[in-house]
Amino acid sequence: MMKVTSKFVLFCFLFLCGSYLTNAQKFTLEDIKTYPFPTELTTSPKGNKIAWAFDEQGKRNIYVAEGPSFASRKLTNYDKDDGQELTGVSISADGKWVVYVRGGDHGANWDELEPVNPSFSPEPLKVSVWTIPYAGGEPKLLGEGDAPSISPKGDWVAYIFKGQVWTVPIDGSKNATKLFTTRGSVSSLVWSPDGNKLAFVTDRGDHELIGIYSFNGPAISWMAPNFSKDSSPRWSPDGSQMTFVRTPGEGGSPKTILKRHHWPWAIMVGDVATGNAKQIWEAPKTLAGSRPSTQGGANLHWGAGDRIAFLSYEDGWPQLYSISSKGGTPLQLTKGNFMCEYISMSGDGKWLMASANTGPDKLDIDRRHIIRVPIDKPAMEVLTPGDGLEWTPYLTGDGSSIVFLSATAQRPPLPAFMNFGKDTPKLIAQKNIPDNFPQNKLIVPKQITFQSPDGFTVHGQIFEPTGGPVKKPAIIYVHGGPPRQMLLGWHYSDYYSNSYSYNQYLANLGFIVITVNYRLGIGYGFEFHQPEKAGTAGASEYIDVKAAGEWLAKQPNVDPTRIGIYGGSYGGYLTAMGLAKDSKLFAVGVDIHGVCLHDRMSGELEVANARSI
Repeated sequence: MMKVTSKFVLFCFLFLCGSYLTNAQKFTLEDIKTYPFPTELTTSPKGNKIAWAFDEQGKRNIYVAEGPSFASRKLTNYDKDDGQELTGVSISADGKWVVYVRGGDHGANWDELEPVNPSFSPEPLKVSVWTIPYAGGEPKLLGEGDAPSISPKGDWVAYIFKGQVWTVPIDGSKNATKLFTTRGSVSSLVWSPDGNKLAFVTDRGDHELIGIYSFNGPAISWMAPNFSKDSSPRWSPDGSQMTFVRTPGEGGSPKTILKRHHWPWAIMVGDVATGNAKQIWEAPKTLAGSRPSTQGGANLHWGAGDRIAFLSYEDGWPQLYSISSKGGTPLQLTKGNFMCEYISMSGDGKWLMASANTGPDKLDIDRRHIIRVPIDKPAMEVLTPGDGLEWTPYLTGDGSSIVFLSATAQRPPLPAFMNFGKDTPKLIAQKNIPDNFPQNKLIVPKQITFQSPDGFTVHGQIFEPTGGPVKKPAIIYVHGGPPRQMLLGWHYSDYYSNSYSYNQYLANLGFIVITVNYRLGIGYGFEFHQPEKAGTAGASEYIDVKAAGEWLAKQPNVDPTRIGIYGGSYGGYLTAMGLAKDSKLFAVGVDIHGVCLHDRMSGELEVANARSI
């Protein structure tokens, strides 16, 4: 964090070197960086208990709450800013235990399970599975590993260590043991409803198989094995069947990277006893009919009435569908110019919930709201309209309350709850926002749109400070990913929530700041997410970034000679490209951990790195 902060300070001085920015600030960088950030929200399969992870100034802990009041309670007591993230949070069906993973860098581009040690602790750090009583007590180490899955009986935990499955009693009363050994790297552990079987996926390079381990034997059987890539196993409610996604295995003639290609996929249903499976649906053989690459992929759920829910991009937007387990014509459950993500299903299988950029306000395309829809009819409702942002909805085990994470343009994310239906959301753990956090001093960003030279409408957000000179310096923030979308408020990603706080801080210094949601990003349909001329086929994403700079230069309150640009990862790459190609437009830039490697860059990008800070 200090390394990035020093770059920003240097950026500011190089950019202006004047006294106005120093005198304009209303709060410090330390003040705005005190915000808490919740992740890993989960509910117990029964009852109304919830849990989540809180990152409070680098100190990460598990919190819990219980309905109907949902008063928050700190469960763990990790008191150091040591970079050890908390993931895989889950509650046992009996509500007695909370299981979680400590360590790693989940969501990283590579080596996400490698231990991290930013504090240079002499103690060896490992990615490990832990358990702690919901009522309180000391955490207990279950074993080194990741991706824990609690048995429906609440007595055992299965997890992954070095690509294989291990099991351990949930109370840690015995040492963990390897359940079995199989070729390939195992993932996607899913217990059968009765807890007597465990489904898994084993990746064997060019193909993936779904296996089923039976504790009554023991034995491993395979679900319709062949050389395809099978994934996303989901049990039927009675445990006799399984649905999964099938895509072709790898191999054959390589395809050109200069053209878009259909990525075929199908939904299968198999009989657990025999291992035989049949295809019940195949995606349209169109570009938009390709397997969705948005959050959760196919998002399979086996719900009530033997209906299987899934996500498809086939009409140009990531929408929810359901189909009979016997096949037939899918029913489109949601429809419109918006996307669905972070999809969950109610315990009784009758409802689907999601976060979607839709609502009664035309600005909602740059927000997220909670929706619900029955699994058997297209009757979608927006449960949380307004100018806030809400995501990761879950229905409590007793079906009484829906819980989710909530933010606004000024208030950072917090857990929230409401009755399952039309109700006013109530915040949880509001006391965890520090007193010195400058909530009422933050700028409410406004939506901006502009046209790219080739006819696309590009969205962004603008942070406009008041006072100061008539012509202000300006900065463009370019997100990474690139499948991301910056929003009209605090972001649901911890990385981009951090970026949002920096943009607020730069505006607080007196800069006009805009974010640009360039092509390759999500939230604006298939042709925007998967454009024809992106990357090496035409760099349409950079065309949008340049158009943002040109739009900014034309604004009456912007000094066109003092426009800067910054971003990380793919945003760093686009920053470097901007400095190399259009240094007359972009006076200075910060390429934070850009993905442009010297051995893969053209000469102009090498020049860009030389110009970047």
